[in-house]
Amino acid sequence: MAKPAEPNRTVDEVSEREYGDEEGGVKSGKKKKKKKSKKKRLAVRVEAVTESADRAAPLVAYFPSGYDPQKTGTEGEVPDVRVFRNPRRPGRLELVVGPRMDDGSASNVEFVGTSYTGEAAKPQVCTYALGVLDKEKQSLRIVPIAANKIFRLDPRVKGKAAGTEAEGEPQNEKLPAESFYEKRNLLTNLYGSKIDKGRVHRLSALRKQKDDPNAKESLENQLKDVEVNKELLGNVETKGSHRIPPHDPTATVPEKAYIIDEIIQKREWDHLLDILWHLESGETSAESWEKKGYPSFVCNRIEKLREIQDEDERMKLSGILSYITHLLKFLEIASQPRKSLTEEHGAATYHRIPRITYNKFVGLFVDPESCAMTFEGKDLLISYLLVLTLFADSFKTEPIDIARDLKMSFVSLKPHYKLLGCTFQQEGRLQLAITLPVPLHLPEVKKKRRRPQ
Repeated sequence: MAKPAEPNRTVDEVSEREYGDEEGGVKSGKKKKKKKSKKKRLAVRVEAVTESADRAAPLVAYFPSGYDPQKTGTEGEVPDVRVFRNPRRPGRLELVVGPRMDDGSASNVEFVGTSYTGEAAKPQVCTYALGVLDKEKQSLRIVPIAANKIFRLDPRVKGKAAGTEAEGEPQNEKLPAESFYEKRNLLTNLYGSKIDKGRVHRLSALRKQKDDPNAKESLENQLKDVEVNKELLGNVETKGSHRIPPHDPTATVPEKAYIIDEIIQKREWDHLLDILWHLESGETSAESWEKKGYPSFVCNRIEKLREIQDEDERMKLSGILSYITHLLKFLEIASQPRKSLTEEHGAATYHRIPRITYNKFVGLFVDPESCAMTFEGKDLLISYLLVLTLFADSFKTEPIDIARDLKMSFVSLKPHYKLLGCTFQQEGRLQLAITLPVPLHLPEVKKKRRRPQ
């Protein structure tokens, strides 16, 4: 009997029936298309969290030895984490992680990381932050890392100081002080610069005079006829105050009471021409100057600067106003939380402090240990500002503009003016003039007693 004819079939049906699929061991005649996985996008809210008195920044550490605290299975095996801070140097932190044994007892080995030795002591060329993404709440929190340091946790046996060798291994003996200085001076004489060689030569000569028994007697004979000027010594002690700019107590005119050439160094004047350039470009309105980032004190003196005919005097005043702007900008940078002032930061506006001026500000107002501005440094910066405002207003100024720029009241600025030797004159019902009489009569600075910690 003849086989009945099959109905018309499509190519796909034939391939499925006759060839089968890959699972049956027969090669499929139709290639399957790979599905592209679509990446899911999240619309998250970014929040920058800053450190405050009740909220400390997190510490980030890593174990180069391979120890993993996440592999601990029981609650008793969770390692102990402790953080120590130096009371005299708050910038120095020490992180100690103590692992536990299987029975819950403390191990004889602990991991120690410091923020002032090893990798953390090297210059920081970038800042670090930690981001925490919460997919459920759709939020991304960015927090800074404490002290801008990442701790390297190295193993250490309990009871032994860092850097000591294990038992049975040779220990490096410390060189005596005299041998250390001799080797250092030898290296300086071989490979040092001319200036360093001269310094080593002078120090060696002083040490020889110190050991010479006849040097003291000859020095006493030389000082017999020397008259000591006690008044001059008093002036020197006053000049050594750390809260006021360089000054001359014997000056007879206000222009020489504070030494402008030491407040603004000679090399800095070439970088203080920005206001003069904008003035020559035709900027007239105070709003245009405010948009460029200049403070209100500077904006209110532009008209005075435009009226000056003498070119040297105009250049001097424009440089002083530019320096006032740099000081206020540096104070704004220092007021931001968790900023390291040893590196220059950009600004939201066009304004940038010249590198030579920025380095000078760091040396004057920033503590080298904590790399942050202290209270004494802030007081000295305000003193520099107030002295320059006196120069800009011919030593008769009003505190309204500079108080607004400093975001301070006149009551808060009054002790700073008194510290500089200024006097106050009421010239109207709401007008107060501040002048600088000569010779300077600086008040005695009383040191505050520190509370015991």
